[in-house]
Amino acid sequence: MGELVERVDEQDRVLEIVDRGAAIRHGWLHRVATIVCRDAAGRILVHRRPDDASRFPGKLNWMLGGAADVGESYEEAAARELAEELGVQADPHFVLKFLCAGVISPYWLGLHEAVIEAPVQPDPGEVAWYDWLHDRELEDLVHQQDFVPDAREAFDRYRAFTQPIRPLS
Repeated sequence: MGELVERVDEQDRVLEIVDRGAAIRHGWLHRVATIVCRDAAGRILVHRRPDDASRFPGKLNWMLGGAADVGESYEEAAARELAEELGVQADPHFVLKFLCAGVISPYWLGLHEAVIEAPVQPDPGEVAWYDWLHDRELEDLVHQQDFVPDAREAFDRYRAFTQPIRPLS
């Protein structure tokens, strides 16, 4: 058996422990934790996936992350993924969670933010290239470049969730 995950229902309640590959093949909901990394200046880390990655090779993303392990909270999974993929320790802060239809299969996506002040040491198996972009630069890029499709939906939800409502003038 491969990577084990918790199969969950539409309310994010655990149903059973399953192989992640089976969850994807059968379209079973499971949990994915992601992290939006900001530097001290507020810029967001954007990266390109390696050309030989099994999922979304060569595509751009503005989040890091992966499946939550069995018994792991979204926050714990986000911190673990951050350490594995960028080689840094941080305490990700929960922002929002939503049921993502997903291009490969559906899943619950827990989105977090972390401020990264230490130098990053990306895992070349996860990150082929990266840069820090201002919000406006990222907003333009997400809708023009070859981004991971689920990352576009997450970006739109994140912006709607974090943008203050402007009064009518």
